[in-house]
Amino acid sequence: MINLPKISIIGAGNVGASAAYRALELNLANVVLLDIVEGLPQGKALDMTQMLSVSGSSSKIIGTNTYDDTKDSDIVIITSGLARKPGMSRDDLINTNTKILKEVTERVIEKSPNCIIIVVTNPLDAMTYVAYKSSNFPKERVIGMAGILDASRFKAFLSMELDIAISKIDTLVLGGHGDDMVPLKNYTSVSGVPIDQLVAPKRLEEIIQRTRDGGAEIVKLLKTGSAFYAPGVSAIEMAESILKNQRKLLPCCTYATGEYGIENQFIGLPVILSSKGVEKIIEIELTDIEKNELEVSATHVKDLCDFIDNSGLV
Repeated sequence: MINLPKISIIGAGNVGASAAYRALELNLANVVLLDIVEGLPQGKALDMTQMLSVSGSSSKIIGTNTYDDTKDSDIVIITSGLARKPGMSRDDLINTNTKILKEVTERVIEKSPNCIIIVVTNPLDAMTYVAYKSSNFPKERVIGMAGILDASRFKAFLSMELDIAISKIDTLVLGGHGDDMVPLKNYTSVSGVPIDQLVAPKRLEEIIQRTRDGGAEIVKLLKTGSAFYAPGVSAIEMAESILKNQRKLLPCCTYATGEYGIENQFIGLPVILSSKGVEKIIEIELTDIEKNELEVSATHVKDLCDFIDNSGLV
């Protein structure tokens, strides 16, 4: 393989394959796509390999069923787990996916003890906690992908509402990746124009609610699956900032140690992502309502993590 960084993606389903495709498209890294299903990662990797001459990428990809091929990965993206079905909340997945995340994390770190882990599996915040506990890694090196996806959904709905290019919209979405995420209206603008000057308050609240329901809306439409393009691309944005030491400010699930009044738990906050992983949590001024919403969201995540601890699953 060409001397590029190495990303291993655990889980060759739609999210994992989308992430692999994006990494190759960007010529970001050599990719290992791993899955327990024989033939699945090999077939998708072969298909993507046959794409490379058209895309012009010099990155390489292999599909595998063994963790030996993930050895010395710089970044490991974990997408393994049961996907949501119609009517199923992210929290319904907790028992099954906790067991999967624990096993995957333990096998990953055996081969790549110096990697940075990005978790995509739902329920996201709780599964990031599982990876953290199972790896015994420093908190900077275990990160969950959620806020980028949630912010992207918020931007998409605002773009549809205003018929304005999505690239001109800036926003942040904090909190847990679920029904009580916290889109920040005061930090949302279109080419610098505050969003409350462009969208009426009642309509903005409706768009925020649609953002919170964004994953469930896709599940309902697909009927037999859940979102994958946007989650996969969002995970690679994190990987790119880390591998290229871009130091982007991105909303990610990270371990708070007092920031925003949240003690010793994972939650979605603005962070600087660098070659160290989470270099710094950025504290910004929130309204009283936003502070309360973030506290409620953090409490919900803590309940899930306490359940995991009390269940003895980790």
